[in-house]
Amino acid sequence: MPSDRTRYILFGEMLLFAVISLVASFVLSYDAIKLAENPDQSLACDVAVWLSCSKVGLSWQAQVFGFPNAFLGMISEPVVMTIAVASLCKVRFPKWFMFTANVVYLLGVIFAYWLLFQSTFVIGALCPWCLTVTVSTTFVFWSMTHWNILEGNLYVSEGVLEKLRKFVRDGWMTITLIAWLAVVVAIEVMKMVLKVI
Repeated sequence: MPSDRTRYILFGEMLLFAVISLVASFVLSYDAIKLAENPDQSLACDVAVWLSCSKVGLSWQAQVFGFPNAFLGMISEPVVMTIAVASLCKVRFPKWFMFTANVVYLLGVIFAYWLLFQSTFVIGALCPWCLTVTVSTTFVFWSMTHWNILEGNLYVSEGVLEKLRKFVRDGWMTITLIAWLAVVVAIEVMKMVLKVI
């Protein structure tokens, strides 16, 4: 069973990044409404051709489900914050609930990186607030998965669970997170440099 220190670190991190993601989602939602009123409007984060919230916000990818994607963050992040605060207060959610939350958040991470891919390679512009949501979503997913492995909330065999716990305890999960983010940053920087030169 995870220690109280581990609980405070993981759920504290979840809470912090869920709040950051909620703020970014709020700004993106506000910007989406402004762009709906006036598509020619320039936004505060329109810094360059390759760093432009309005260019991303006016694309079809910004409204995959027929409404601004940021609305999903406005709905989901308060749920994550509630789980984090309750868990910091030592509430223990049922296994099925934490597993379901992990699966749903995995879908959120996949969607966030699909949007990042679209921004980078299709739209040709990055949105700072969208990047903030993507990074925050990554950290929340990492913390939730980390906890669920240690707590045994995944529906896997005991042998697989022990291997996953060893992977976490040996620090490989943290190394994987750092390596993943380093690769993402390297790709974005290279793409940005190629646009500038």
